[in-house]
Amino acid sequence: MADEKMEMGEVGTSLMTTESKQTPIRPLNKFERLFQPCLGELVGTTFFVFIGCVSVIENVESAGRLQPALVHGLAVAIMVACMAEISGSHFNPPFTLAIFLCGGMEMNMVVPYLACQLVGGVLGAAMAKAMTSGENYAKAHGAAFDLLQSDSPIGGALFGEVAMTCLVTMVVLLGAVNAKTRSPLVPFMVGCTVIINVLAGGDVSGTCLNPARAFGPAIVSNYWTYHWVYWVGPIAGGLIAAALVRLLLGDHKIRLILK
Repeated sequence: MADEKMEMGEVGTSLMTTESKQTPIRPLNKFERLFQPCLGELVGTTFFVFIGCVSVIENVESAGRLQPALVHGLAVAIMVACMAEISGSHFNPPFTLAIFLCGGMEMNMVVPYLACQLVGGVLGAAMAKAMTSGENYAKAHGAAFDLLQSDSPIGGALFGEVAMTCLVTMVVLLGAVNAKTRSPLVPFMVGCTVIINVLAGGDVSGTCLNPARAFGPAIVSNYWTYHWVYWVGPIAGGLIAAALVRLLLGDHKIRLILK
């Protein structure tokens, strides 16, 4: 992520930058500081959710979890790399909250980012509905998370969403925000983490890790069964990751204790 002296420090945190990048010659104008980052979050989340939903709706049965795992992971990696210097490439409410709590973005951008991510999720889900066949769409409930059908697996699914979101959020924070561990490979790192999470936990919770990814299909398909799991789990996981980095794993500047 860009450090505080760089362009993205004013509006969000970039998931792909290098220490050698030069400071812009001119100051950012209002559009570049406020509106363009929000548009980047809206467009990036829209296409991530669109591609992710299509991969689930049109999933080839023989591919199992591999198809959605690869599609979601590669989509994250590509969108992060493309949008990093525009918005910081969050595309996920828990990422935005964790990045803010670790000092990676200004407070006035948090709510606009969250709103753009949720709207992008709805737009992406609507695009997936327009593209796919009605039969496959109905069968998959529009790629809403329909795996949970009774109370018995709720505990494991909720724990899985917390733990897996914590893992991917720590990759974001340590790979992009924390100066000591910052890496230009963070798009690849985040994408790979999404892939292994989906492969590992897809049959337990569906591996959402992103309320915007859950909210869009739920709105478009009107499927809300156990939808709360995909808000509570990812947000809790993101907050735990932020606490770990803020209190224990962060560098001297980020860490609040044991300095």
